[in-house]
Amino acid sequence: DSVGELADVPHGLVLFTGPTGAGKSTTQASLIDWINMNRAQHIITIEDPIEYLHASKRCVIEQREVGVDTPSFAHALRAALREDPDVVLVGELRDLESIAIALTVAETGHLVFGTLHTNDAAQAVHRLVDVFPAEQQQQIRVQLGSTLIAVVHQELLPRIGGGRVAAFEVLVATPAVRNLIRDNKVGQLRNVMVTSSDAGMCTLESALGWLVRSGIVAHEDAAARSMYPAEILNHTAPYMRESPDAVDDTAVVAPGRGVARAVAGGSHDKTA
Repeated sequence: DSVGELADVPHGLVLFTGPTGAGKSTTQASLIDWINMNRAQHIITIEDPIEYLHASKRCVIEQREVGVDTPSFAHALRAALREDPDVVLVGELRDLESIAIALTVAETGHLVFGTLHTNDAAQAVHRLVDVFPAEQQQQIRVQLGSTLIAVVHQELLPRIGGGRVAAFEVLVATPAVRNLIRDNKVGQLRNVMVTSSDAGMCTLESALGWLVRSGIVAHEDAAARSMYPAEILNHTAPYMRESPDAVDDTAVVAPGRGVARAVAGGSHDKTA
C-alpha cells in the first residue's frame, strides 16, 4: 500500500502524525523491519522510550534512547550526521533544534522518519514552519518543499465486532505539493489530497468513509476522529484495502499504490 511504499524511498523526510496511541510507532517499526529484511543499510533510531527492539538482519541497526544513551533528540541527530546512516528514525520532533537538524539530515541524502502530534497531514507542515522565527520561515518552507516525501496521519478506531483498525490520511509531496509549501499556500493542500488519489493520496474522511460503508467501523466512532465529520459519508475509496500484515488486533487500512511513482516524479527536484 502507499504507506508501505515509503520504505522504498531512498532519501527525504517522511512525517507521521496523529494522537498518542494511534499506532504511529507500530507503523514506523513495520517500515524499519521491512528495510532491515530487504536492504543492507545502516539505520539509527532515536526514541523516548524505545518501543520496539530491532535485531539486525540485513541492516546494521543502532537504537538510542533519550535520557539513557543520549541527552536529547537534537544531540542524537547531530551525532547521527557524523555516522553515515542511510535511515534515521526520530521518535518525536519536539523543538526548533531537532526539526532543523532533521531537515538537514534529510537534505543531505538520508531517509528520515519523524513524528509530530497534529490533527491532520496539512497541519504538520504548519507546525514545522511555525516553530521557527518569522524571518527564517520562508527558508524553512523552501527546505521542506525540497526534502518532504510524505505526511502520514494515522487514527486508530474500534472495529465493529472487536479489535481495532487504523485509518490513514496520506499527503504525498508531488511537485504541486512542493510548490504550495514553498509559496506558503498550505491551506490548499487538502484540496490536492482530495483530487490526487492516483498519486497515493487520501484524506482521512475518505478512509473513514470506506470503513463505515464497509461495515468495519461505526459512523459515530469515525465522526469522533474527524475534523470534517460531515464529509465522511461523501467519500468512498474503492482502491483501499486491508493489509494482511496486521499487528496484534490492529488491521491497517491505507490507500492503494502510487506514492513511489509520484515521489519519483518530484523527490529529487530541488526547484520544482
